[in-house]
Amino acid sequence: MEEFTHIDEQGQVRMVDVTDKKPSERVAVAQGVVSMNPATFEKIQNQNVKKGNVLETARIAGVMAAKKTSDLIPMCHPINITHIAVDFYPQQDACAFKIEATVRIFGQTGVEMEALTAVSVAALTIYDMCKSYDKAMTISDICLVKKSGGKSGTFVRNNVQSKHEFGASS
Repeated sequence: MEEFTHIDEQGQVRMVDVTDKKPSERVAVAQGVVSMNPATFEKIQNQNVKKGNVLETARIAGVMAAKKTSDLIPMCHPINITHIAVDFYPQQDACAFKIEATVRIFGQTGVEMEALTAVSVAALTIYDMCKSYDKAMTISDICLVKKSGGKSGTFVRNNVQSKHEFGASS
């Protein structure tokens, strides 16, 4: 059984010490889906939501959330993110929007949590802006799609399509 990295010898929770880790380029891509009724989907697509441009507001919220991840997740390190992209892909047949966040850093710790947080908060923002039209919206399938860099190397989730490739600038 692997050792727990966030628990010390006395069983107390601790932040992992990354002081001696070699800095490297680290990239993480996460995604999620917000499903809704057809009328809500059309309102977002046509920018007819009373509260304003839903997707641009959600994009800003996702970027801000990624930057604040260490304030929300207790053992995450505060880091100097070098790039964040939050993108939306309409799924017309499903009346849904796929959200994809890419986070990049040159540093000593990964950015998986930042990418996952960006997707989560972007999805919650879509819900918040459209809940008066559709309280039954569903947020689902939030997951890490891929990551690169660091000691553990590259991870790519099978059977998940991503618009972003490592090394590509957005």
